[in-house]
Amino acid sequence: MRRELKVFTGSAHPALGEAIAQNLSVPLGRAHLARFSDGEVWFQIHDNVRGADVFVVQPTCAPVNEHLMEMLLMLDAFKRASAARLTAVIPYYGYGRQDRKARNREPITAKLLADCLTASGADRMVSIDLHAGQIQGFFDTPVDHLTAMPVLLDYLSEHAPDDLVVVSPDAGRIKVAERFSQHLESDLAFVHKRRPKGSKNIVEALDVVGEVEGRRCVIIDDMIDTAGTIVAAGELLKEKGATEVWAMATHGVLSGPAVDRLKNSPITRVVITNTLPLPPEKQFDKVEVLSVARIIADALDAVFEDTSVSEIFGGENQS
Repeated sequence: MRRELKVFTGSAHPALGEAIAQNLSVPLGRAHLARFSDGEVWFQIHDNVRGADVFVVQPTCAPVNEHLMEMLLMLDAFKRASAARLTAVIPYYGYGRQDRKARNREPITAKLLADCLTASGADRMVSIDLHAGQIQGFFDTPVDHLTAMPVLLDYLSEHAPDDLVVVSPDAGRIKVAERFSQHLESDLAFVHKRRPKGSKNIVEALDVVGEVEGRRCVIIDDMIDTAGTIVAAGELLKEKGATEVWAMATHGVLSGPAVDRLKNSPITRVVITNTLPLPPEKQFDKVEVLSVARIIADALDAVFEDTSVSEIFGGENQS
């Protein structure tokens, strides 16, 4: 008998789960997620999942810990309901920045989360543009690392000017920015920055390596959180003579002062994807949201059919 493909979603981003199910031409799985009066999460599956290939879609958007607990409970429920194979689909992998001990006596929380997902029953994990590629090694089960690059490249190919310069906001993202510049046949630059010792959301942009004067620049990053890095880079690019600055990222976290910073910055366009929901209070004139539902659906179909995921991206989905 052929296994069934079933897609379920938690409360973090049901619109994305619905879009993925539509692209796979399957109905979204029926379940009930609620909370007791003291805040405890309660979950019940309404569909028969015995012997099925189950994909649970849940990005770790705010409140991060609430949505992580939902994911763990859902995975445990599907495991106990005898799903044949269980895949945690986490478009934005929270705690990904805590992938090493940067200072003494710190946890490696990205590894801890991987252990929790595995212990809860996940047989594999699917994510998009992990903050650090080595997070894949934190899992003892398969990880399919996707990239939003095809969606972002399509947008740039349609809207970007001919004199575009692709800019990496720091040295760590040069490899990704270089891939964009090669596809677009454009020039490449990067910003030299530093983060004051002991700070978490303060960034100083010091200089630009590359020719940006009189050019239009697009900054490529994996996420925009408080927007400190992106805005500091945009201000420096304008100081160096850039005629226009765009910001482009896979994950629009947009926490804390991010929206106000972007509104008041010299950046004229902010392009993100829908790996995370964008509530009304975070929507503003400069922002544009692209859908990655088709990319995720294609990857899940490949997992279900036991075919290659990397072929979807031409092998460019690895960090």
